[in-house]
Amino acid sequence: MVDKITPATLAERIDADEQFALIDTRPEDSYEAWHVPDAANVPFDPDEGLSEDQLNQVNALVDGRPVVAICGKGLTSTPFAFALEEHGYDDTSVVTGGMEAWSTVYETVPIETRNDDLVVRQLQRRAKGCLGYVVGSKQAEEAVVVDVTRQTDEFAVAAQDAGLAITRVLDTHVHADHLSGGPALADEIGVPYHLGEAARERGVEYEYDPLSDGEVVELGDVEIEALHTPGHTTEMTNYLVDDELLLTGDTLFLDSVGRTELQFGEADAARGAELLYDSLHETVLDHPGDAKVLPGHLSVANDGRYETGSPGEPHVARLGDLRATLDLLGLDRERFVEQLAENAPEKPPNYERVIAINTGKATLDEGEATELELGPNNCAA
Repeated sequence: MVDKITPATLAERIDADEQFALIDTRPEDSYEAWHVPDAANVPFDPDEGLSEDQLNQVNALVDGRPVVAICGKGLTSTPFAFALEEHGYDDTSVVTGGMEAWSTVYETVPIETRNDDLVVRQLQRRAKGCLGYVVGSKQAEEAVVVDVTRQTDEFAVAAQDAGLAITRVLDTHVHADHLSGGPALADEIGVPYHLGEAARERGVEYEYDPLSDGEVVELGDVEIEALHTPGHTTEMTNYLVDDELLLTGDTLFLDSVGRTELQFGEADAARGAELLYDSLHETVLDHPGDAKVLPGHLSVANDGRYETGSPGEPHVARLGDLRATLDLLGLDRERFVEQLAENAPEKPPNYERVIAINTGKATLDEGEATELELGPNNCAA
């Protein structure tokens, strides 16, 4: 019998280290670009059916274990599972929605704070490595949400579960790797949407309330200070929460810093790197070493594994530890600029279209969102 499981169930089974054979039926190039951890590739065309070679490959992979099949949307994995059933496989499941649905799996992770009134939840978008935040005050029963993805319900539910009402929506910058859900969520619940004041330079066409450098948002006794940190983009804004936490967006990650050529272009990437160096050394690293860094992304490899940490665990580090361990932070200005300008990694897919939509210069076509966001983020240098 062929069963159906949700992507969330697949994540739970992976985390529980259950023994099963995960088989990805997409074409090899799609599989190589991005897949679930430990998935094996058996490309399958329903029109051609299951060949003897493919069956032998499956037999070698399965070794008596249950089979879980996944593809892009469920269109090839389902007939693949039925074909296996015809060959005697009686414990086979299909992941509903395939990789498209896998890209919407989230974990909501509490972040410890010194201030008992301060509530912080880190929302991890597992397949892409996007990190967003709910930051609130227990006493005020209010929260802001930061770097909301298009799965806005995840943020609304996280705030509600913490007993908080969302009163503002903030983005750290105009994102290039995923579609922001910030404007839509703010409009839906009727609260202000904020970007850094320098977003005017990006020609953002939808309405937002600009936050200037040093401006403070208050949630009861909790203070959130906007820090203009250009480099990854000109309008990049970090948020200092209660002098304890630094929400660094794409300025500083736990294993790297933000790349600069996505906005500035190849020819002007050095200018962005110069701005980023100054933002890091004159603003971010100027804070005490025990400040906790909460970045806007974590690195996810093409095989779906986290480069640092594990899904469902807090993705956070002391600023002092990052000063000591990140080689890029120890470079002088000239070497830092050279490193970022001359060694840019592969660009995120569809990034120009994503930026155009996130600035309001282009309209999202129906059904386009999932295709634009497929694959892990690639915003680190």
